[in-house]
Amino acid sequence: MKKKVRNFNFEFIAMMASLMSLVALSIDALLPALATIGSDLQTHSSNENQLLITMIFLGIGCGQLVFGPLSDSFGRKPIVYVGFSIFIIASLICVFTKNFEVMIVGRILQGIGLASPRTLSLSMIRDQFHGDYMAKIVSIVVMFFILVPVVAPTLGQFLLNFFNWESIFYFNLIIGVFVIIWFAIRQPETLEKEKRIKFSSHLFIDGVKEFFKYKEAVAFTLVSGFITGSFMVYLSTSQQIFQVQYNMADMFPYIFASLAITVGLATFLNSQLVEKFGALKIAFVSCIGYAVVSILYVFLFASGKNPSVYLLLTFFAMQFFFVGFLFGNLRALAMEPLGHIAGIGAAINGFISTVMAVPIANFIGSFVKTSVLPLFIGFSIFGILSFLVFIILRKIPQIEIPLTDDL
Repeated sequence: MKKKVRNFNFEFIAMMASLMSLVALSIDALLPALATIGSDLQTHSSNENQLLITMIFLGIGCGQLVFGPLSDSFGRKPIVYVGFSIFIIASLICVFTKNFEVMIVGRILQGIGLASPRTLSLSMIRDQFHGDYMAKIVSIVVMFFILVPVVAPTLGQFLLNFFNWESIFYFNLIIGVFVIIWFAIRQPETLEKEKRIKFSSHLFIDGVKEFFKYKEAVAFTLVSGFITGSFMVYLSTSQQIFQVQYNMADMFPYIFASLAITVGLATFLNSQLVEKFGALKIAFVSCIGYAVVSILYVFLFASGKNPSVYLLLTFFAMQFFFVGFLFGNLRALAMEPLGHIAGIGAAINGFISTVMAVPIANFIGSFVKTSVLPLFIGFSIFGILSFLVFIILRKIPQIEIPLTDDL
């Protein structure tokens, strides 16, 4: 097998992070405006407003299944343009509607459109890198990507204070146009013509069959779904937790940013450590840490009474620190055997993990009303399930799960 060239290209990393960040910007910048949008569109509860967050993930999950296979046949760049065009139309629907149900449709369509740059950025990384070095590149991309949640809620609050909630959608469009122009001018096509798969009516079915031949790809995709789903509960309920339960509306953007920084710090450390210790070892240890922190919270606050905000932030910070080690490594591990079908591989990986995550987030989020406890119960359950997947993988001969003291 020809070894991938380890060419560290900062512009490529920044561009891939920017493509992924269009999703984060469309989600996180809107968080401070959920209550205002709900009021304008006459929703009935804050739980209903959570759909504005979770439904965009549903669109992302479904959109990947279309754009991933098409990119394996027609190349990455043309399909990114198609997805962004859908995003523009969907954003305009969200801006001009006065109906909450239509807004939900618009958010789903936004997700479908954004599925293209989000998924294909991972495919483009896999086109050029593999192994632990690919995990390093993914970690660096995620580290830059995490900068968006740090600033997006503050930006959203600023736009909401000085303009209106519609301005948030307009701002997302402006940034998106800038990124796509940059991408069009500076990014070469990463999938060579001779490596493309001939388009056919059974392209998707063949790709799915090929994906499920690799048990480790399936397993790490499931773990991604568990972790993404439990983390998505936080994304969709964070505004409610800090603005309603803790009455800290003014501080919410800063709290959200500080917790995002812990994820960013972990992804940075992962980029420095992953080639030395390996993505598999780090992911396994982080999975244990993720489960232990959440179980400890459930044990200490089983009564359902919320702790002080400082103690809650401490637990969140520890939880998300482990998340930072998991995100990039899980994706890299799942994609490692799928280089020959990187487009559909990234699509199925993203689809399964996202479609798992949306009902998880909606179900657990429905219980987060007066207490944060249901959120940590969800973290605990899916942390344990993720750990069990790693243990089951010991039965696969080509996978060797390390013991924690190997680190």
